[in-house]
Amino acid sequence: MTRRTPQERAAAEAAAVELATIRARIDELDRELVTLLNERAEVARSAGRAKSAAGRRAIRDGGREREVLLRVAMANVGPLPQADLLAIYRRLFRATRALEARDRERELATADGKLPPDEPPAG
Repeated sequence: MTRRTPQERAAAEAAAVELATIRARIDELDRELVTLLNERAEVARSAGRAKSAAGRRAIRDGGREREVLLRVAMANVGPLPQADLLAIYRRLFRATRALEARDRERELATADGKLPPDEPPAG
């Protein structure tokens, strides 16, 4: 077993401190991302309610999704690869469409009298 020199120990300790600082920043960014993603989901739900009120039956709006993907692609300066970023956004679209579908199901169940207005649907 090789013993570390004092300089090697000091360098390892400095690297451990740096790693802890970097990880704390990642944790902070993760909290911010969660907040922003949930805010985006709430706004998307509002858009879904507006679409429904306007009589639009389709939940998915392929044209709008393409516009968003184009803007995201144009805004991406890296280092995240374009394909990965767009895949994240496509998954975000699926999640918000699922929220919108649940909201519409609840709206229909409430309108049909199957569900009181203040009771969440099962599931």
